[in-house]
Amino acid sequence: MLWPFNRFRNPGAPSRGTIEAIYGMIVAQAREPSFYADLNVRDTVQGRFDMLVLHLWLVLRRLKTVADGARFSQAVFDRFCADMDDNLREMGVGDLTVPKRMQAFGEAFYGRTAAYDLAFEGGEGELAQALARNILDGAFPESATVLAAYAQAVATDLSKLDDAAFLAGAWAFPGPVAAPGRLHREQGESDAGQ
Repeated sequence: MLWPFNRFRNPGAPSRGTIEAIYGMIVAQAREPSFYADLNVRDTVQGRFDMLVLHLWLVLRRLKTVADGARFSQAVFDRFCADMDDNLREMGVGDLTVPKRMQAFGEAFYGRTAAYDLAFEGGEGELAQALARNILDGAFPESATVLAAYAQAVATDLSKLDDAAFLAGAWAFPGPVAAPGRLHREQGESDAGQ
């Protein structure tokens, strides 16, 4: 016997488990401590939101190249919106304020992704400037350069994936790299101690 509500389910929609897996990877990578410790991203709600948007943009960018990627993109974006709504409510934001905050998140998301799309086409230097402006408050140009190289490496890695493996969530983000300035400081500190 068929479950009577199956007709309401969208048969072509991506599986919830797959969307959860992909979104879970985005969130886990955005929380990677080295972005905050080594690349000068602020370890605040705003800084984490910025890193989440960066990784979400990279995944959505790759989904544009996949047949039927629009449905996957929408499902991942819907999961992002649900996560933002849940987080606001957990932080104690009132029911009347949540829609205003969600609108602000939407504007921030679309503004950043438009800037990243434009800058990505312009090359690593332009992407570094966009990342510095949106994530690093215009400071730490060296960290912005490393972050831009990381974003381009992720985009390259994602583009090399087989579509089926990508859509199944059978992949992982590459590890972030440390900012060269941080590495030099650590070397200098360890050399001084010898």
